[in-house]
Amino acid sequence: MSHKTNAARLCDNVGIEYDLIPYDTDDDSLDGKSVAKKLGLSGDEIFKTLVTKGKSGEVYVFVIPVSGELDLKKAALACGEKSIQMLPLKELLPVTGYVKGGCSPLGMKKDYPTFFDETIILLNRITFNAGKIGLQLQVSVVDLAEVLDYEISDLLKD
Repeated sequence: MSHKTNAARLCDNVGIEYDLIPYDTDDDSLDGKSVAKKLGLSGDEIFKTLVTKGKSGEVYVFVIPVSGELDLKKAALACGEKSIQMLPLKELLPVTGYVKGGCSPLGMKKDYPTFFDETIILLNRITFNAGKIGLQLQVSVVDLAEVLDYEISDLLKD
């Protein structure tokens, strides 16, 4: 039974180990905190993927713990934009190839500049969406750097 997503295939191509962790979606509680609870993880171990657009029109991806909230000023600073805003929902699928609730930082249609919150350095393993609602991907932080080019920045609201 294969549930390979683009994110999982990318990991396979690079030859890194990962776990695909399914979770129940029947209750429609698909927000990050609910998913963390379902998987028995803290809100600091599981990350959500937020897609934004800068004033320049460039797309940026920010990956932050589900326990936190993205600070748009810090995010703009991280990517050198005057300002950024969340990508309108109707643009998410055409821009990333993913739907809301199933957006992974791995395997988007294009390689957009990607930023992880600095709390990633406290973790050995990180969990985030595998590119499909109801499926999370867990990978070691060391291995993640082999499959994804990203920067680390302070992104959370204080």
